Amino acid sequence: MTLNIALPKGRLGEKVYERFERAGFPCPAIREENRKLIFDNEALGLRFFWAKPSDVAIYVERGAADIGVAGKDILLEYEPDVYELSDLGLGKCRMAVAAPQGKYLDPGRTLRVATKFQRIARAHYAGKGRDIDVIHLNGSIEIAPILGLSDVIVDIVETGTTLRENNLEVIEEVAPISARLIANKASFAFQKDMIEKIAAGLSAGLEEPQ
Repeated sequence: MTLNIALPKGRLGEKVYERFERAGFPCPAIREENRKLIFDNEALGLRFFWAKPSDVAIYVERGAADIGVAGKDILLEYEPDVYELSDLGLGKCRMAVAAPQGKYLDPGRTLRVATKFQRIARAHYAGKGRDIDVIHLNGSIEIAPILGLSDVIVDIVETGTTLRENNLEVIEEVAPISARLIANKASFAFQKDMIEKIAAGLSAGLEEPQ
């Protein structure tokens, strides 16, 4: 039986695959220069494939992949019906609220929030009992408060450089974000031993250089 593994495209996916290699679950074809998206290691019964990071959880939830690696931001925003097995400690950043430096935010007024993470923003402010007006944007979110479109933004912050260059500052931290190993629920029931073996191997790699 082949275990299908969804990896996120890009730099994070490359780090994740290195973790699989160190854990003893390699697929040499991935290292070849080509434009293929699917790679098999028939000896180990593994099939890896690259997917857009935001799509990994969909492949896993729907059973096209048995396991995969997705950012915690994706899991919080879309709430896929999957098992979250472990935190791989890769791609660490944070979900945060940012506002123009020194700006006064009137607590009695509905807060205008620009974000592409609507569910996360709503849940965060619901927990604070704050009324908000969510403005969904897909890119260049930092300019929304500068142009007066919003009061604050809710977005992923890695180094904070982009915020500082646009005279914004973090005013609240919403949640820590990192790469998580996830599993399809049916697959976990039928291939539990193999999936747990992989999960243990990947977790053992947490002490390795990242």
